[in-house]
Amino acid sequence: MKFVALVAVVPEEREEEAIEVAKKAGAGAVTLVHGRNLGLKERKIFFGLSLEENITMLHFVLPKRLSMRVMKALAEALQMERPDNLAMAYIMPLDHVVGLNVEELQKFEDEIKHLL
Repeated sequence: MKFVALVAVVPEEREEEAIEVAKKAGAGAVTLVHGRNLGLKERKIFFGLSLEENITMLHFVLPKRLSMRVMKALAEALQMERPDNLAMAYIMPLDHVVGLNVEELQKFEDEIKHLL
């Protein structure tokens, strides 16, 4: 089974929604990384505090066959095609993966059998 990393960067307030959408589309475990979005525009400052947008990076390891379904579900639910949207997602191939949970692998196998 070939695996990929699906990374979705979403506004922090939409983190739970994005996780729920991904899981409904077949994703399993996710690693969350919290950060700030520093775009091309100058940072806004209000009473000496910068108003940067907090983001969450969702990192999924998925079978290649399942990854586009999860990404399309996220793109649709979070309206990633809109120009004013702050979410994005991308997929990267993984050559070697170690440490995946056996239950997670079984879930992926069952999900892929269901797709076929």
